[in-house]
Amino acid sequence: MSQITVISGPERRRVWTDQQKRELVAAVSAPGANVAEIARRADLRPNQIYRWRGQLGQAAQSFAEVQVQPDPAPVSGSSIIVEFERAIVRIPASASPGLVSAVLRSIKP
Repeated sequence: MSQITVISGPERRRVWTDQQKRELVAAVSAPGANVAEIARRADLRPNQIYRWRGQLGQAAQSFAEVQVQPDPAPVSGSSIIVEFERAIVRIPASASPGLVSAVLRSIKP
């Protein structure tokens, strides 16, 4: 004879609306947000929020805000100028290597 165990109680699989997903992803995108804490309050795992962020196409929102001007003012002093098909990036010589690297990696050709 075999034994069968019946587990009763609330079902753990939940259906989240797109709005709920967007709200949680926006919450973790806020400066100083703690993904583990937000996930714990929502009673889910942090990796689920990361998955939703990728699905919603908001992974790139962690980059700094960029302002584009049609005719940018010339940078005084020495600078690096990188020209792409649709953009020109002028980086002052005083910019940190990490900033330069992040800016150039974030530009899609």
